[in-house]
Amino acid sequence: MKYFTIEELCASDTACARGIDNTPSSGVTLALTTLIEKLLDPIREAWGGPITVNSGYRCQKLNTAVGGVATSQHLQGEAADISVGIPAKNRQLFDRIVELQKAGQIEFDQLIDESNYAWVHISYRQGRNRGQVLHLK
Repeated sequence: MKYFTIEELCASDTACARGIDNTPSSGVTLALTTLIEKLLDPIREAWGGPITVNSGYRCQKLNTAVGGVATSQHLQGEAADISVGIPAKNRQLFDRIVELQKAGQIEFDQLIDESNYAWVHISYRQGRNRGQVLHLK
């Protein structure tokens, strides 16, 4: 793990404000480590600049508090919402991730443009990646 940490992927202002313990289990920690090693670090390396994790792992209570769906991959430590600041730059990041996938440099389950590039959702499921590229308004 070169650029990201487990702690960074578990940090949450909402959890802090509401007193929610968002400590991952060992299984979730393993999934987060895989997410970092297979996707986040290679994407950061290719991007060549900082990437912020807006949301990573969310325990059930935190997921409910932020309005996450019951099937969210954030619950298993398989997803992160990332940003490089502004929608125009997030779109460039999204496009770069697609290029990396097409070149066979990374494999992901879902890559989602959220709210016209307000942030980018990316997920990884060990051995079960679908390679879906989605745009949600």
